[in-house]
Amino acid sequence: MRYPCRLFQPPATSVPDSPPSSGPQRGLRPLDKRGLLQKLAELIHPGPDSKDELIESLADAEGNDIIDAESRAMLEGVIRMADMSAGDAMVAAPRMDVLDINAPYPELLHQVIDTAHSRFPVFEGERENIIGILLAKDLLKLQRAPELSLRALLRPAIFIPENKGLNDLLREFRSKRNHLAIVIDEFGRVAGLITIEDVLEEIVGEIEDEFDTAHDDGDIFALADGSWRVRGDTPIERINESFGVALPEEGFTTIGGLMAHRTGHVPTRGEVHQLAGLRFVVLHSKGGAVKWFKLTPVPT
Repeated sequence: MRYPCRLFQPPATSVPDSPPSSGPQRGLRPLDKRGLLQKLAELIHPGPDSKDELIESLADAEGNDIIDAESRAMLEGVIRMADMSAGDAMVAAPRMDVLDINAPYPELLHQVIDTAHSRFPVFEGERENIIGILLAKDLLKLQRAPELSLRALLRPAIFIPENKGLNDLLREFRSKRNHLAIVIDEFGRVAGLITIEDVLEEIVGEIEDEFDTAHDDGDIFALADGSWRVRGDTPIERINESFGVALPEEGFTTIGGLMAHRTGHVPTRGEVHQLAGLRFVVLHSKGGAVKWFKLTPVPT
């Protein structure tokens, strides 16, 4: 008897079933939910080809109420920061507030109070010989334990090249939990310093810190050395009344505006100017304006 011949069937393998014949790989493609008009608009108007065009697109988005002004400013800051280096945002070396390791304690304390920073580079011998960073709060430990050495309170100083990108620097600040770095130029000299606040302000604008005071708290404060700390937006009339001087009031309303006009630029930290028998030292400058002056009457 003959039996019907059957072809040999190989065992099943792990190869998945082929997709339905209605469309190749249709199940693996994400569903495109864009409408026809949106697709046409994207075809006719491609994305920006440069950062300038991208920034213009952000302006259009704000004009169309897609984003608000604050979001636009922050996004622009992120875009612009990609091309910036530490040298673009640092405080130049001549304007750095630094402490001398060999200075007496009262002198160090006065300097910390007058400049109102939370961290200071400390040098030994020459200003460029930075040996560490001192936190202002650590200096108070010497009051309770005078036997402590100031050198023992120093934190390690971080040195970075002047051309280090701000994006990389911000990432390094976060990973190493540092807030201040010393910037070195191509010849190995100290070019300046930069803080994490300086970097963040390139994105979000001015940041109020623990030393900023509300306008209701006043605008003129007496300092321990007989000088005065004065807001940059203090009215000129108030300066004249408080110190018995006659600064010109025509065309200007604040002492910061008057000083910027006289110098031809926005004064930066460390600049010294004398006007109407008063000596002005710029303590703090942010956002294109002087925030604080140190004012000292000049003896006649």
